[in-house]
Amino acid sequence: MNYQPNSDLLKDRTILVTGAGDGIGRAAALAFAEHGATVILLGRTVEKLEQLYDDIVAAGCPEPGIVPMDLEKAGQSEITELAQVLIENYGQLDGLLHNASILGERVPFDHYSIEQWQRVMQVNSTAVFVLTRLLMPLLRASKDARVVFTSSSVGETPRAYWGAYSVSKYAMEGFAKLMADELENTSNIRVNILNPGGTRTAMRAKAYPAEDPNALKTPEDLMPLYLYLMGPDSREEHGKTFTSAWSG
Repeated sequence: MNYQPNSDLLKDRTILVTGAGDGIGRAAALAFAEHGATVILLGRTVEKLEQLYDDIVAAGCPEPGIVPMDLEKAGQSEITELAQVLIENYGQLDGLLHNASILGERVPFDHYSIEQWQRVMQVNSTAVFVLTRLLMPLLRASKDARVVFTSSSVGETPRAYWGAYSVSKYAMEGFAKLMADELENTSNIRVNILNPGGTRTAMRAKAYPAEDPNALKTPEDLMPLYLYLMGPDSREEHGKTFTSAWSG
């Protein structure tokens, strides 16, 4: 990627990252902080969030916030409470990165666990809608907000045996496009989808256990694109899908 962001690209911006404890979410949260943002770290494992908090503070970046939340169990009341806390402490959101997801099973749909299907759809799709819906006042309070959805190639085109993961990402992309269409002429919020492709993460290793991880790009390799889509340089980008092949 050829994009070279300024070191203060995200100065004075507040960005919430879901799934911040691992993989792409962790790398994105750290990159946003290193470029001046106050990052709100949302994830289900407190220890991972605390370690990331320490790493961000040790790097001399703005102090982040921590939101321990399991999106599988979080309902409207918990997310409404989160929105109120964010309003009181930050006043607005300049960025929202939807990155949290779970893989589920990779089996024919007629063998798929119904309970597992509901879990995957909740985390990867329903919680994405509820979180976005309830954080909209904070996003509208920003003069230049961004919402970025991390998707997958099996979300753009559903693939056999990928079950609820594929369907949930397909639904998430549909929601992102609906949101972008509705906000086209009514808001300064820019909405885009990012398909990272094969990336060296724990989820990828679970999905492809025989694959050589050293043959894959790292989450850090994707950060120029994430920074671009979260920053002011992407003000003309809206309702689009980006891939790791993007060159800036």
